[in-house]
Amino acid sequence: MYQVLAWVVMLIAFAVLEGITASLVSIWFCIGSLAALIAAALGIALEIQIALFAVVSLACIGLIRPFTKKYLVKNAERTNADRIIDAEAVVTKTIDNVQATGQIRVGGEYWTARSQETGEITEGSRVRVLRIEGVKAIVTKIESGKEQ
Repeated sequence: MYQVLAWVVMLIAFAVLEGITASLVSIWFCIGSLAALIAAALGIALEIQIALFAVVSLACIGLIRPFTKKYLVKNAERTNADRIIDAEAVVTKTIDNVQATGQIRVGGEYWTARSQETGEITEGSRVRVLRIEGVKAIVTKIESGKEQ
């Protein structure tokens, strides 16, 4: 009787934890707890209940979780950092890697910027965002008259 109660408590605890986190981690332990609960209700030995809990939980994590992540986490929203990569921008404060200064305006937002190349890129120049490193945009100067 106590074993059944213990598995019910564990099942509820894992379910509450999953409800709080909603990250598809604890749900697999809920399934393992349910399997062990059924075994306890049938009077199967405690060692087998624990083994059943572990095997069912790990099997669910290993076999089912990859499929659920693939189908439930479909359209991950791109961040604003992703959106500016390969975009053209205007230098609003001269970019000087030696002095660790520089700022660009891209997509209506201001970003701290550093140049991919050595040397300054003066205010008003057009640049292309190559990548983001931390909170800085790494840019390269767009030569005037160059087709993009």
